[in-house]
Amino acid sequence: MGEFVLAAEEFTPPGAGTFIYPPIFGEVTKPIVQLVLALVIVLGFWLLVSRRLAMVPGRTQFAAEYVYGMARNTMAREQIGPGFRPYIPLVLSLFSFVLVNNLFGIIPFLQFPSLSRIGFPIALALFVYVFYHYAGFKKHGFTGYIKHAALPPDVPVFVAPLVIVIELFTKFIFQPVSLALRVFAAMFAGHLILVLAVVGGEFLLQAGGPLVVGAPFAFIAAIAFTFLEVLVMTIQAYVFALLAAVYIGAAVSTDH
Repeated sequence: MGEFVLAAEEFTPPGAGTFIYPPIFGEVTKPIVQLVLALVIVLGFWLLVSRRLAMVPGRTQFAAEYVYGMARNTMAREQIGPGFRPYIPLVLSLFSFVLVNNLFGIIPFLQFPSLSRIGFPIALALFVYVFYHYAGFKKHGFTGYIKHAALPPDVPVFVAPLVIVIELFTKFIFQPVSLALRVFAAMFAGHLILVLAVVGGEFLLQAGGPLVVGAPFAFIAAIAFTFLEVLVMTIQAYVFALLAAVYIGAAVSTDH
């Protein structure tokens, strides 16, 4: 029992410092390099696939068509409505970009989800925020969009002031914050759990004695969490792009 207590006192669990990387050169850090790499991968993949389309698709083209169909039909068309076509590239790009950055967390030698740094999800959410409000202003005009965003139809006069405050807060503050925090929290927590399992297994292995017995379980847990994290990464990319489509649809709709 004393060995377990002593080991617990010696073990230093991973914390927020796990997400801090020193600059590679200038102000450029590993997460920034990964963002650029993700952009190159996404652009290269879709350009390559679109230029080599075949009547009988191979595996890569089949996967690309599946993702495109999901972005086009499930996200853009269902959430935005009749005028969805101009927004397909944005929705598809958001899903692809977020997914690649998330998957970096399980790729050897990278092993870090870019969006686990809060600044990057905030920047991405602000881009979506500006885009869907711009689409709303362009569709309805300034006064028309504010009215469209703030006051649902058929709201009783006596509750209208409260509804206006809630709607404006939701559209202009809560939506971008929730969009950024959702993907950040999932990537931050998932990466921390994976690091904890791996570091814990390594510590038990090096501790020796009866503690070695626990090392295989820690590594098995790390493998299981990795598969679970792939699912979470994919879902978060899907949800991010889907919510972007929902917000665009709400901004450009003729109804509230």
